Amino acid sequence: TEVGSAFHSWGALYENTRLPAVNVLSKDVTYICPFVGALRGILTVTNYRLFFRCINREPAFLLDLPLGVISKVDKIGGASSRGDVSYGLVCKDMRNLRFVYKPPEDSLQKSAFDVLTKFAFPNSNNLPLFAFEYDQVFPENGWKVYDALAEYKRQGLPNESWRISKVNDHYELCDSYPASLVVPVTITDEELRRVAAFRAKGRIPVLSWIHPESQAAVVRSSQPMSGVSGKRCKEDEKLLQAIMDANAQSHKLFIFDARPSVNAAANKMKGGGCESEDAYQNAELVFLDIHNIHVMRESLRKLREVVYPNIEDSHWLSNLESTHWLEHIKLILAGALRMADKVESGRTSVVVHCSDGWDRTAQLTSLTMIMLDAHYRTVTGFQTLIDKEWVSFGHRFQQRVGHGDQNHTDADRSPIFLQFIDCVWQMTQQFPAAFEFNEYFLITVLDHLYSCLFGTFLCNSEQQRVREELSKRTVSLWSLVNSQLEEFVNPLYVHYSSHVLLPSVSIRHLQLWLTYYIRWNPRMRPQEPVHQRYKELLAKRAELQKRVEELQRDVANRASVSSERAGSPTRSITPVQTFV
Repeated sequence: TEVGSAFHSWGALYENTRLPAVNVLSKDVTYICPFVGALRGILTVTNYRLFFRCINREPAFLLDLPLGVISKVDKIGGASSRGDVSYGLVCKDMRNLRFVYKPPEDSLQKSAFDVLTKFAFPNSNNLPLFAFEYDQVFPENGWKVYDALAEYKRQGLPNESWRISKVNDHYELCDSYPASLVVPVTITDEELRRVAAFRAKGRIPVLSWIHPESQAAVVRSSQPMSGVSGKRCKEDEKLLQAIMDANAQSHKLFIFDARPSVNAAANKMKGGGCESEDAYQNAELVFLDIHNIHVMRESLRKLREVVYPNIEDSHWLSNLESTHWLEHIKLILAGALRMADKVESGRTSVVVHCSDGWDRTAQLTSLTMIMLDAHYRTVTGFQTLIDKEWVSFGHRFQQRVGHGDQNHTDADRSPIFLQFIDCVWQMTQQFPAAFEFNEYFLITVLDHLYSCLFGTFLCNSEQQRVREELSKRTVSLWSLVNSQLEEFVNPLYVHYSSHVLLPSVSIRHLQLWLTYYIRWNPRMRPQEPVHQRYKELLAKRAELQKRVEELQRDVANRASVSSERAGSPTRSITPVQTFV
């Protein structure tokens, strides 16, 4: 069925989930399907999901939509001559849905759409997000996946050049940064406070990752507030010099500004700007030409128009090109590749920032770390990366996604995290054996970016999450994933601990992620569900592994028998070493 099969594997994960208490039915509702036409059925709305079941179609048609996915509810026109009312739902996952229904004759009786509008936008109706109501218990506790000090210890930190500062322990230095920050040992906390006054939003340069051999570091920050007059801060200059000095392999520092140079220059008029190579000795400034949140939002809007509901086959390539979506993906990947190359091949530390350091900066640091460190290509390593570089370092999920907010036109909304996941998917296509997780895992992450079922992507900062006690009051998405790992494992995965990935970022090697962006179109969906294919491959892999183990035992037994015979006084046989 059109949407039903697309939701089948997703819904299977929640078969045992207790349904919420609020439950409103509308029995005579018509879903205007763009692919098969009008479908009459029963619409059920809870405080978490919308569920539509067709009553006059075989096989059964099912539509299952978490309310958090809804971005906008529109009443289309007035009542028809039959008294029917039409509603349109604009969704965050590339769909638009339309329903027609007859309002209840009793004006005091609430319709399913009244309930839907209320619970789709709880923040706008002074209600809690559903994540605070959801109390499913999983065998694994996903909130324990990321521990900042444990992750820094894994990287070999602190060491003789870097220390873990508690200057932001109570989020007083920077309210959008985590409590634990890694900085050069030669910089005092008082100097960090002066740097915070010079960097946008107080987001000082701090270490994200360090190379285990060369000690070249990936450092993130926000823009310097140099302004039109070119203000300087000696403590900031000292900090960047200390970052360079902490790496004995190089006497140079690369500063990557994610923005186009013209945008950085325009920011000077607002008091922002970029580092001057005159002020920062031995530093080279590089612009990566990645556009801002507004350009990305418009690009996704154009992509939606191209992929849903109808795809114009004769103009597919030109229409896709006009969205510039893949061009933006290319620029993000290309920026991360340049950073990874400087760290790995150039053995040089890099500092990266955009304007505020919580959008493009997070994309670049996390992709660079995936390229350089195989740990982040495992399931738990990738979870750690998201919790660290995105969640704890203050990507504004609440504003960029608009959780529970009915302001569909909010200028702060932007698909920044979606682009990051898209970039990761592009890498999985070029290196299919390098990632422990599969495509279904990436899609699940994006589905729950919007669903508001879990607390993982709620709020804008670590400070807000601590204040809201998310780890106590909500369930982590990683609890679900880590309790059902077999659903998310890549059957082709081969672990190489020191393997560096340097993907091709040429536009001809990039592709539109059809399984995500066009999954709602039945004409574009694979005949065999991807999820089913993963399960079959994993079963085949397990079968082959079992056979290999049997053969290894057989060889070991034969070798044992041969050695016993070789030790007999009646025979003398030259031992033969067998390689398996």
